[in-house]
Amino acid sequence: TVSNDAEFRWSTLPELRERTSIKWRAYGPDVLPLWVAEMDCALAPPVARAVTEAVGRGDTGYPAGTAYPEALAAFAAERWSWDGLDVARARLVPDVMIGVVEVLRLLTGPGDAVVVTPPVYGPFFAFVASAGRAVVDAPLGAEGRLDLDALAAAFARARELGPRPAFLLCNPHNPTGVVHTRSELEQVAALAREHGVRIVSDEIHAPLVLPGARFTPMVSVADDAIALTSASKAFNLAGLKAAVAYAGPGAAADLARMPEEVGHGASHVAVLAHTAALCEGRDWLDALLAALDANRTLLGELLAEHLPGTRWRAPEATYLAWLDLRDLGLPADDGGLRPGSTTHLAGPAKFFLERAGVALSAGHTYGQGGAGFARLNMATSPAVLREALERMGRALRDG
Repeated sequence: TVSNDAEFRWSTLPELRERTSIKWRAYGPDVLPLWVAEMDCALAPPVARAVTEAVGRGDTGYPAGTAYPEALAAFAAERWSWDGLDVARARLVPDVMIGVVEVLRLLTGPGDAVVVTPPVYGPFFAFVASAGRAVVDAPLGAEGRLDLDALAAAFARARELGPRPAFLLCNPHNPTGVVHTRSELEQVAALAREHGVRIVSDEIHAPLVLPGARFTPMVSVADDAIALTSASKAFNLAGLKAAVAYAGPGAAADLARMPEEVGHGASHVAVLAHTAALCEGRDWLDALLAALDANRTLLGELLAEHLPGTRWRAPEATYLAWLDLRDLGLPADDGGLRPGSTTHLAGPAKFFLERAGVALSAGHTYGQGGAGFARLNMATSPAVLREALERMGRALRDG
């Protein structure tokens, strides 16, 4: 059932300052945090009801059933015009990145290589390394899109390092906000088959494709791929852990080998919340996407006004903007830092935190090609976005 309950609104700054999550506690009260992927909005009413009702009836035990993957399958059919998500080929996992590691354990062995496409979501590096796999880079092309030649070279290198290589795809891509086209993904799938590389697709941002682009599930073009997704990014549920891994027909036997206990790590309350989001929160999601589209336009105007010289491509998906700040004359002391590490701010992100009181995600954490960049989270009210860019502009002018 699709609800008309679309009461989307941005939270006010005083409301946000009462939050105790990392976005609002990592820095002091004078900082505007536009870094980690939390949105500054009130919870979708159907989600709030689902959580409140569960607590009210004491329904806080272990997860059971297939309601979540069923909701995801219905969502995929409606939003992506794709009916290939088979609940029989789906498994509950605690969250997307834990699910990625568990899937890599199914498809690869210790010491095998996993190809990534930097600049890319920083935890890819840390989670792959912690799983005992080697990371092989296939950097994005000049336009921020997948570079097929780089992928071919990386796939060949990965085969040299071990017999069971994999490609960890970010679809849509974080931090660039690129939505890979069906044609691009078909070419990736062909390359992977040629080199004997298995594809694992992180699709957590799939519900956040903005007007002008269309999402293609990787499993729809590579039947031996396994994808992982969640309602957490689209509905601001990072603190309610639950995700779904789903396989194409050619990977069903692999996913079936996932130990049952992996699914026990998901929160039952989270499963209820995510299911309600996908079933009843679609109108709310449409309102969110309209607000993000407006912020995307506003951010372009504010960058031109306050930070001229910044280069960026408006994201096709996500609420994240990848800013090329290399021409602003800022300190560039982020060379050689470990990808995925968030313990050391450097470069433009350090400058704007110290001089403007605006927290961004440092570009070096996304790996090769990230130095001199910063990721800005635009999922906030227009008022906060304006104040942040005004602060940054003043800091740049004052040196």
